Amino acid sequence: MPKTAIILGATGLTGRMLLQQLLEDDRYEKIKLFSRNSVEINNPKIEEHLIDLFKLEDHKDKFTGDQVFCCVGTTKSKTPDHETYTKIDRGIPVTAAKLCKENNIATFLVVSALGANPKSRVFYNRTKGKMEKEVLEQEIKHTYILQPSLITGERKESRSFEKVGKIMLNFINPFFLGTLRKYKSISAESIAIAMVAIANKPELDVKRIPSDEIKNIAHNN
Repeated sequence: MPKTAIILGATGLTGRMLLQQLLEDDRYEKIKLFSRNSVEINNPKIEEHLIDLFKLEDHKDKFTGDQVFCCVGTTKSKTPDHETYTKIDRGIPVTAAKLCKENNIATFLVVSALGANPKSRVFYNRTKGKMEKEVLEQEIKHTYILQPSLITGERKESRSFEKVGKIMLNFINPFFLGTLRKYKSISAESIAIAMVAIANKPELDVKRIPSDEIKNIAHNN
């Protein structure tokens, strides 16, 4: 039966890759996009809702479908204010999960980060950890939290810190062996492929999926 998917964050690196995957997948007949800016893609599958994501709950009546993919996220350089950062990285995914629960959407996937921990002293990790905790509290039947390491790919905007990080990781990636494999950088395309695969295997029991396992799933699909 054809499916309807919802994507939050389709204008970002991972979200754009995910959108492309879903557009090419015959299992999906409609893809609803909730974002501030247009993806500027003309395709009959796409139903675009340009909204203020901080007021996502105001659009509950349109937030209907079979699966929700949340790829929303920001960075310290783009959003230095902690309150706004929290509203984006924690508030939007949690609101989306609550709408899933209210609208009986059984599958919810969200991109978090490796090292997420609600008790971390690091603001970024603590924010992601609290988001994960609140998402899981919604008890959506098929909830999957992807925890990638540094995400690689061609972004529209320049991120100096990430460029330096990628250069360093390209050098040290080969040394990440055994239990350290999860710290290797991962491409946005791999995350997108894995998200689609996971969403269509509802028997999967794992709720949190670390970076190395995301790669394995993508490689096998």
